[in-house]
Amino acid sequence: MSQYIRSETIAGVFHVEIARPEKKNALTADMYQALAAALARAEADSAVRVILISGTGGNFTAGNDLADFLDQPPDSEDAPVFRFLNAFAGLRKPFVAAVDGIAIGVGTTILLHCDLVYAGASARFALPFANLGLTPEAASSLLLPLRAGHARAAEMLLLGEVFSAQTALDTGIVNAVLPDGQVLDHALERCRKLITQPAASLRLTKQLMKRAQQQLIRETMSTEAEIFRQRLVSPEAKEAFAAFFEKRKPDFSKFA
Repeated sequence: MSQYIRSETIAGVFHVEIARPEKKNALTADMYQALAAALARAEADSAVRVILISGTGGNFTAGNDLADFLDQPPDSEDAPVFRFLNAFAGLRKPFVAAVDGIAIGVGTTILLHCDLVYAGASARFALPFANLGLTPEAASSLLLPLRAGHARAAEMLLLGEVFSAQTALDTGIVNAVLPDGQVLDHALERCRKLITQPAASLRLTKQLMKRAQQQLIRETMSTEAEIFRQRLVSPEAKEAFAAFFEKRKPDFSKFA
């Protein structure tokens, strides 16, 4: 288990924190494994009614720790990152996110699977997969167009530019934007409201809302994972990663 993933259950709320503030909560393979294990515990624990995820140090997560990611690339669907993606995509209990600071890559795509998402006014989001020579994951190629419409989703996924909390609200990625410093408290208040509701009714309501898409989401995630693994060893991805570590602009002009 990773020292950078903390979790506790208080009065029915299972709160998991990404706690690597010195790296803006960038995620390693060990952290993905710990997150997947934490979510499995929460699902199996009858004392847990609601699951809440947040980051420490003023950020949600900077996404993948690229050095660790390249050192331990996901070479199968059983890799820690894909186990984590499948774990949160399959959660039956209400899943709430409190987002401060940056939410990059997987930090944004997991929000598409949350039931309630609250963000700080200065939160910033980005889906820079194409910029890195990669492709979307976590069924975001399906869920984001459904949520935001094709035009907005194309802008986010093809250009990979940073977008604001207000844009995330306008496109349905978050439920509400709060003043900075109030996000976690508001999310906890919503969690406390949820635990007063009948637990079985909440699970069944969530299941019914997701039923029509569940099989398609699983199929999309599997296809995305296969293409993502192929792209990791592509010339474009190698150039993008080299440019990142060399602190220069990548040159994709020689690739068709």
